[in-house]
Amino acid sequence: MSASPSNTRKTVLNVLTTVSHVTSPFISVFLLVHLAAPVLANVGGTNLASQTMILGREYYQTPIGEGLLALGPIVVHSIAGISKRLLLTAPSNKPSGVDGKSSEKRATSHRPLTTLLGLTGYATVLIFLPVHFLVHRDYPALPIEPISSVGPASLDYEYVKYGLHTWPWRSWFLYAGLVGSVALHAADGATLIWNTWFKDSWGNLSRKTRRTIAVGGIIIPVLLGLTAIAREPPMIMSFLQNRYHAAYTQSIAFRV
Repeated sequence: MSASPSNTRKTVLNVLTTVSHVTSPFISVFLLVHLAAPVLANVGGTNLASQTMILGREYYQTPIGEGLLALGPIVVHSIAGISKRLLLTAPSNKPSGVDGKSSEKRATSHRPLTTLLGLTGYATVLIFLPVHFLVHRDYPALPIEPISSVGPASLDYEYVKYGLHTWPWRSWFLYAGLVGSVALHAADGATLIWNTWFKDSWGNLSRKTRRTIAVGGIIIPVLLGLTAIAREPPMIMSFLQNRYHAAYTQSIAFRV
């Protein structure tokens, strides 16, 4: 006897949930390594941030590491989350009513799209992360003139500083949006994972407390580090300035 549609739907949802949860620790480790650089800028400015970033690249920007430890988990996690949302909101036929007649109902999740977890997740995946990846990873590697494939040695936090000085409002909006969305999503998501697998509250912390920890432990230190970087004078070699500018302006976010 074949499985009923409702059982199949439930199985697929469970698989997507597991995939989403399993990829989360890889993303968390990547974020700790990646965000260590701007946090340490509070202590040593742009120079220490750049040195820390170069060390971090040994973990997440190797030919194997980038796919398996950074981009891979992020892509799989995003696809699993979006697929689960689409499946949960897809119409399904199920009998209802005292007369036994069949009516089409829309399945709903106990975590609607308007929750902070959902809003921050979609803001990250659909807006902030694509712009950040393209501007900081993809566009600087383009071989076209005048970018000419800015190498890793020349792509440090001076590049970040250039963006903060040249397009301050846009850069701050994109950095604050990305860091804020990721940190708050992680705070709510960690609790969800803990409660799913360990059947208990995450250290008995309230939702407000968890979000306060995310703001005080991640968002504020990172943004203060970027502030320290922005306050320093530019130290860009003249031949790099045009290449930096061209890389940024490949994105419509910095062209308009």
